Amino acid sequence: MELAKVTSKGQVTIPVEIRRKLGIKNGDKVLFMEEGGRIYMMNSSMDAFREAQRAFAGEAQQAGLNSEEDVVQMIKELRQESVVK
Repeated sequence: MELAKVTSKGQVTIPVEIRRKLGIKNGDKVLFMEEGGRIYMMNSSMDAFREAQRAFAGEAQQAGLNSEEDVVQMIKELRQESVVK
């Protein structure tokens, strides 16, 4: 558990161990979310990445990409198509 003091302007210094765990670096933005009566803080970049992962979930399987080799083959085919055009 970490403790931080709130300034008169509502500012808080996030303890270094928490910054490390959340992957927060200088200039990053943090996101505060309320869920079930609790407030959660997270790295907003990581949240955006998770949202993108959720949005693309299952797309590879739908495209018939079941292995890394399938992906490599698809890229080769797309590159070949762009050269032909």
